[in-house]
Amino acid sequence: EERVRKDAKDILSVVQSLRMIRSVPPSVMEVVTGFGEIWSAQTLYAYLKHKGVKTAWMDARDVLIVRSEKANAGLGDKGSSSSTGGVTPLYAKSAQNLEEWWNGVGKEEGVNSEDIPSTEAPIVIATGFVATSDSGVPTTLKRSGSDYSATIFAKLTASARVTMWKNTDGVYTADPRRVPEAFSIDSLKYDEAMELAYFGAQVLHPSAMEPCIDSNIPVYVRNIFNPDFRGTVIQGRCTSLSETNKAGKVVNWRSKQGEIPIKGITSVDGVSLLTLEGASVIGGAQVAERFMGSMASAGIDVLMVTQASSESSITIVVPENMGQAALRAAQSTFELELSRSNVNAISLTDKPLAIVAIVGEGMALQSGVSATFMSSLAKANVNIRVIAQGSSERQVAVVVDGDDASRALRAAHMAFTLSQTMVSVTVLGATGKLGSALIQQLNEQRESLSKKMNLSICVNAVTSSKKMLMGKDGKCLVTTSDVRAMLDSDEAAGLDMYALTMALKGDVNPHRVVIDCTNDDSVADYYAQWLNSGANVISPGRRAGAGPMERYNEIREAVTSNSVEWQYESSVGSALPIISTLRDLLQTGDDVQLLRGCLSGTMAYVFRTMDESTPFSEAVRQAMEKDFAENNIREDLSGVDAARKVVVLARELGMNVSVEDVVVESLLPDEIRNKEYTGTKEDVNAAILEDLKSLDEPMLKRWKAELDNGRLLRYKFYIDVATGICQCKLEGVDNTDTLYRLRDNENLIAFETSRYTTSPLIVKGAAAGPELAAAGMFADLLRMGRGFIGSQA
Repeated sequence: EERVRKDAKDILSVVQSLRMIRSVPPSVMEVVTGFGEIWSAQTLYAYLKHKGVKTAWMDARDVLIVRSEKANAGLGDKGSSSSTGGVTPLYAKSAQNLEEWWNGVGKEEGVNSEDIPSTEAPIVIATGFVATSDSGVPTTLKRSGSDYSATIFAKLTASARVTMWKNTDGVYTADPRRVPEAFSIDSLKYDEAMELAYFGAQVLHPSAMEPCIDSNIPVYVRNIFNPDFRGTVIQGRCTSLSETNKAGKVVNWRSKQGEIPIKGITSVDGVSLLTLEGASVIGGAQVAERFMGSMASAGIDVLMVTQASSESSITIVVPENMGQAALRAAQSTFELELSRSNVNAISLTDKPLAIVAIVGEGMALQSGVSATFMSSLAKANVNIRVIAQGSSERQVAVVVDGDDASRALRAAHMAFTLSQTMVSVTVLGATGKLGSALIQQLNEQRESLSKKMNLSICVNAVTSSKKMLMGKDGKCLVTTSDVRAMLDSDEAAGLDMYALTMALKGDVNPHRVVIDCTNDDSVADYYAQWLNSGANVISPGRRAGAGPMERYNEIREAVTSNSVEWQYESSVGSALPIISTLRDLLQTGDDVQLLRGCLSGTMAYVFRTMDESTPFSEAVRQAMEKDFAENNIREDLSGVDAARKVVVLARELGMNVSVEDVVVESLLPDEIRNKEYTGTKEDVNAAILEDLKSLDEPMLKRWKAELDNGRLLRYKFYIDVATGICQCKLEGVDNTDTLYRLRDNENLIAFETSRYTTSPLIVKGAAAGPELAAAGMFADLLRMGRGFIGSQA
């Protein structure tokens, strides 16, 4: 306590003097900040003394002597690669001081005594972070320098091991705050650890490994809050470049099943690009020498360098807080060349950027590592500004926009199968029958997808027509089949499509999917925004696929421009592979001439069920009861729903058609079709069914007429590519027609093409009801999921 009070009094005197000069010199800052470590060590020393433990306290300022190349550089930024500050331990002098301390203070405190039993180990508590310069001035080992202190003393004492106690379970594959799927690495080589630390892995000091390398002292990084966990051990050197080259054969990294070439992914935030353009007149070597010399003279930390030899253009990456100083230094050096236009320009980026780097010894002589890294970023819609690869082939680094750094980290982490491929899913209309069925199926298959596909489906946002709920920080919602209860909770908010869109854009997961179960025109207006932000869209409804052509083209353009997907297989035939079959035919060069069949499960059921004992209105009621019909049954019976499906298919064929272009036979008279019904949904449906009774007799008459001629009524569609005619109509079919044996809620489509000439290609199956439609959406989602995994593979 006496020491602490004396130190506090000294600090107060220093602070009072600083008030007079109104500035804080870096050397004073280092002296003052060092007292935190000193007081911590003294407190622990006092506690152990009180407990009767044989211990001594060592003030590292009396022992550790260092030379600092940047004595006035200050502490450095936390986690910055520049935080080493050019500090070099003077081992000979420090070892001499340590021996004197051991034979002096050590003996006085009793830790250096032959009387200590072999079963007891005395404890020496040394202050970390602080040291003394070779000129005798108190200094520090710069930001996060306590790790450096530990390894320096390990070398001085020839220790068997170093253990760094942190608040994490060792060194992680990535920052777990930005990559939730990150996990602890079992082992690293010294070189790998230094690369990770240099590129921002804040759990390690960039220079901490150096003292342990010569003596091969293992460094353990463990969790003080989880001492039973082994953590990460760092030991051994990576093979040199010449040794690696002697190994010879280059192989693709994926051919080594189960072996991952990288150990971790890390980042450095807050960097800027300084670019010197078009200096070819001067000569490349001279430009590089002068440019880098100007940075060294100005004390600028250069994190990365790239050079285009064709134009002698150089780009360097510097800490953002050094950007303006670097720009001034370069402009001063090339002032004459700029005035003569021998140098086109020297520019500094004006927005925050970040370095993202993959690190691992396994990258050497393994092809496809950079390709996997770059393609994962492209798939995540992350733009790369600069690329650099170390000649040792232990790291590849890129510079990206600061806002994209977290997404880039997660994308790369998934790409190398360091974690499961996670898909963030937003379900709109989650409380409806369709949305509820989908979420139930997702929950039932979650474990299977994880085991068999290494795929994790994370539903992190759900909405109803009035409410929405989003997982905090993109966390997965614990979804159940009853989503309504979640949206009725206090955590839910009012539906705000703008806020939802902003949250979707802010989601750092590279694999984002919006599933729109609403069939709402106003929701379809957001598709292009979502796609342009890098999200993918699945829409079982037909509002977008058959909506206004201008919006349709805008959505298509967004898909093409952003390398994202818009899937809507379920919009035509629920889970039937109708659109995918059509695309396969077209992409393989087949000439599709005619599409025909029945695309309405409701109509199929009604005309399969009605007869002399089951009136038309009763058959419709049964279809509604079985959830085969649309929410508004008039969309089915008027032919509008079938017409929308026809438009979706026709546009896949390249036809410029809208719903108004389809010749549609409506089964409803105008007085029912245009009537305004009021009340609850049940009241409206009851009123419509009551009005439909007026159609029982004419429909039965038409049914009998066809039956007398050996035909059955079917609601049929045609798309004639040559004539451009699209139509939906009720007609009789005989037993030679494929629709004759159509069952209950089935859809059927026949593809007549230049290859399928003797008989058409037919896709047929049940296609009505929320479970089948949900299965179709699920299949679309899995197709995307396989694509995400494939882009990583």
